[in-house]
Amino acid sequence: MSKDTQLTLAMPDHAMPVAGLSRAETGPAGAASTPQALELRHLRYFVALADAGSFTRAAEKIFIAQPTLSQQIRRMEEIVGTPLLQRRREGLRLTTAGRVLLDGSRNVLALVDQEVSRTRQAAGLGRPQLRVVMPPGLPESLAVPATAGLQRAAAAADVDLAWLETTLDAEFSLISTRRADAGLGWLTASPDTLPAPLEVMSLAEFEPDVWIPSSHPAARRGVIGLDELAGLDVIHGPRRASTATYDRWLQALRATDARFDFTDPPLAHSLPVALAFAATASRPTAVLTGPTAIPGPPPGVNRLPRPAGTGDMTRVSIAGHPLTATAALVWHNDLPRPLQQILFDTADGVTPPAPAPAPPAAAKPGHHHTAEPASATTHPAPGTTTAT
Repeated sequence: MSKDTQLTLAMPDHAMPVAGLSRAETGPAGAASTPQALELRHLRYFVALADAGSFTRAAEKIFIAQPTLSQQIRRMEEIVGTPLLQRRREGLRLTTAGRVLLDGSRNVLALVDQEVSRTRQAAGLGRPQLRVVMPPGLPESLAVPATAGLQRAAAAADVDLAWLETTLDAEFSLISTRRADAGLGWLTASPDTLPAPLEVMSLAEFEPDVWIPSSHPAARRGVIGLDELAGLDVIHGPRRASTATYDRWLQALRATDARFDFTDPPLAHSLPVALAFAATASRPTAVLTGPTAIPGPPPGVNRLPRPAGTGDMTRVSIAGHPLTATAALVWHNDLPRPLQQILFDTADGVTPPAPAPAPPAAAKPGHHHTAEPASATTHPAPGTTTAT
């Protein structure tokens, strides 16, 4: 036996080397031949702690005492052989090793949960389940028909829905790593840029609302140029709310002014408060919402009513519609066909009326689909057009 004892993740048929510890670190003589292992409970504790950001909130979430959680995290660090967390006055921060372990922990836990569910279904102990990510802050014109459509389609297929209200990054990592089966989110680039395991169905294109001081010359025109917008302070974000749209729109504005940057809103998800701050700012300030309305907007699409307390702010559009995002249903390509069919059936009720589509363009077979009706027994033919 070598001097170092290899540590493994205690999962049948999935032995994972974790780190090496000297024989002296593994315990009393005679115990060194038994590999130390991370258990699934350790991974669940660690993920809960990373998500909560504090030992107190994490302990409450997973219903254990805070000293017990602290002890288990220290035990994990001993097993791995390196610190996983930095404990700071402003809160916890993962080390580089901690971030690597967090990604691996999420993947392992998602795989275990998925396989347990499949095992129960095979034994006739439970119905199929579809785990759907629904990010907060979606426009009601998109979120309401999507959730209602999913409920109806899932009930008709005798499938249970599990809702995950959390943000999605531009790569839809929650889905590609199987922590969720599907999600409704924003595309800001071609669907072909998504990782290979993902399938995509574009629904419609949206753009933000823009509010500017009523004294600004563009307020009288009802339209502001992107260069004019970049010359103002712009309240938008925070980035964690939607990394895809935040980064893409920031890139577009920096193409006009390389020094441009967004200002975080004082309160997330409160347009009236953001408008009040903009109206009383010391220099001209605009407010940029998340994707809200279909560009145009085409007939039949109603924008939200003017919020109360907008003060001296006026809503305008951006010339040429340069800031857009495509609403899309995204799922993992190994999702069982009956569950995929639920997504196709849902898309039929979500896709709004739109102008005539552009001529078809090439797309990866089986990767990008149009939101077209599909029969209950057949998979729709892969589409090539993106809704505009």
